[in-house]
Formats: sequence, structure tokens, C-alpha cells
Amino acid sequence: MRTGTGGVRMPTAIAVTSPDLVLPSPDRHTPTATVLQGLAGPGGGAATKGAVGANGAMGAMGARGAKGSKGSAAFSLEQALTEAHTLIEYHGYVIVLCPASAPPAVLHRLHTVRSVLETDRIAIVRSELPPLGLSVLALQLRQLSVCDFSPGVLACAARLLSHYIYAGALLGSVARLDRVPVTLQSHARSWVPGAQFAVLATPRPELVKAGGDTLLAGPGFSTKMLYATGQLTPDWVLDTLAPAWNVQGCADVRLPGESARWWATGKLVEFAAAIPDISVLYQLVSSVRREDCRWCGLELIGDRCAFCAAPLLPPSERAPAERAPTERESAAAPGGGTEATAVRALPRGAT
Repeated sequence: MRTGTGGVRMPTAIAVTSPDLVLPSPDRHTPTATVLQGLAGPGGGAATKGAVGANGAMGAMGARGAKGSKGSAAFSLEQALTEAHTLIEYHGYVIVLCPASAPPAVLHRLHTVRSVLETDRIAIVRSELPPLGLSVLALQLRQLSVCDFSPGVLACAARLLSHYIYAGALLGSVARLDRVPVTLQSHARSWVPGAQFAVLATPRPELVKAGGDTLLAGPGFSTKMLYATGQLTPDWVLDTLAPAWNVQGCADVRLPGESARWWATGKLVEFAAAIPDISVLYQLVSSVRREDCRWCGLELIGDRCAFCAAPLLPPSERAPAERAPTERESAAAPGGGTEATAVRALPRGAT
């Protein structure tokens, strides 16, 4: 963590492009996300209520746009720059989760802000997850932001964690759905009154008829399911899908405003099953080999740096480089004491 302007140690900021992507914190250790007000769509000014950053201070743009703003057009580039600069000053690094379905203007503004500030401390992470699934990913990163992960590892963890989020929806129609492959037969059935379809978007696209003999393939690990109700009742999700997936509890949340457009229908119940335990998430990310980015020098996991987008060199081209052992490596060494590692790895009070 970095020491903020007030002398308080601040975690890496997790930022989102819409207030709909901010789920309630499950405990007092988990910081909220920062809503980038300059990127909110129509009505974005109303998002100010959810735009409190992990440091408890509203971003500069949120403060200026609190009165009478009516969308991203109300915010100038100068205000967007001020907001981003404030976040960097407080947190050191900022990880922005941007849905792949966001309008091109949103991505353009993000890249413009990063370019004008000439900073390598903003990571723009694009995701193919549907709205509720992306909200869950943001929550998991918020949970991990208070652990001892470096900004580079935390940003790269977004891709890893996405593979463990089972996000989908119960739909009343798939006639206009283009996010998941839909067969001609399913299109024809979609016009039958009362027909419902269970669709999984990630990690493997799948579509089945709700109420039939086939169920969506579920996770092989313990999860908690969040669901958001649109114009359908959640009975099938709660009474059939949740027991079949052996989820460890379900919770009702507000339906993201983008969900109807993403799923191409308002007749839906969106759901996402994911790992809720911070200790399991920590172990999952910790188990992946870390490398140093050859361009910006940040730690990374996977094959690409999330901050500068530089790819990891093939093993045959990597030059051996010595570096000082990390705190975790030192503690795990003979005589280092493995119990001390667990205490440093998780926030106080977590299990």
C-alpha cells in the first residue's frame, strides 16, 4: 500500500465506469470502488452518491458534478484529468475496470486522460463479463486490494479471476441476443409465449432451455450466487440452478442499468456465482508465477502487463535477473516462519 496525502496507508484504487458496478462491501475491511464520474453515461451525475473512493474522499470530478450534471458531456477533459490525478495522489496506482461493451467514447476518454497525464500508474482492464459478473470482479479486486499484492499483480489478477466467475442470465427471449452463440432452433423457440432460456456467458458460453432436462454446467468449487431481477421471477434460478450448482448462499442485488442492453431483453434474471472467500482468492492469485515487466518494471502474472500492455517475453528470450526476495519469499524460507506470512497476507480480522 501507499501512504496517502493524509499519512494513511492507501490500497491501490479500484475504479469503475458506472455506479451500477459497485456492490456493497461484505465487511469493514473491503474498500468501495471509485466511480469515474466523467465516464458515466446519461444521468451520470446521480452516480455521485456511489463515487466515494477507498480513501473515503470523493473524486474531484464527483464533487464538481454533484449539482445538476446530466451525463459525461457535463464534465470537461480538465475535470477528468483532475479526478485521475487526485486518485493517483491518494492511492499511487489506479486499476480501471471497463466493460468491453462500453461506448468507444468511454475508452477514448480513458486513454486520453492517461496520455495527457503521461502516467504509467493507470491500468485500463477491459472485460467481456456481463454487467453483474463485472460487478463481482470489481468486488473481488477490492477485497484483494488490502492484501500485500503489488499493483501490477492485482491488475493482472483481473484476467485470472474472470475465469472463475460463472455469469449468466435467465432470459425470456434470445431473439436479439448476440453475446452468446444462439442456434436457429433457439431463435424459433424464443417466439413461443412463456419460453425461457438459461444462458451462461462466462467462463464457457452455453445456452439451454429452462425447465428442460439439461442444466448449465456449473463451477466445481464453492461459490456464492448473486442475482438481480428484471421482468422475470427468480424462482428457476433459486429453486433449480442454485441447488444444482451447490452454491453456498444466494443474495439479491440491484439489476445493473446496462443489463437489459447487454442481454438484449428486459425479461431477465441476471446471476453470477463466484468465490466469496478472500483467503481462497488470495491463494489463487499467489499460486501464479510472478515476473517483472521488461518495459515498466512492475510485477505481473500471466502473459501481459496490465499497466503498459507489454507482453511477457518467451522463456527462451528472457535474461536471468537476480532480484531481492519478496516479503512472502523471505518468510517462507527455512527459519522464516510460515505463520507470519499469513498474518501479513490478509487484512486483520479476515479468515
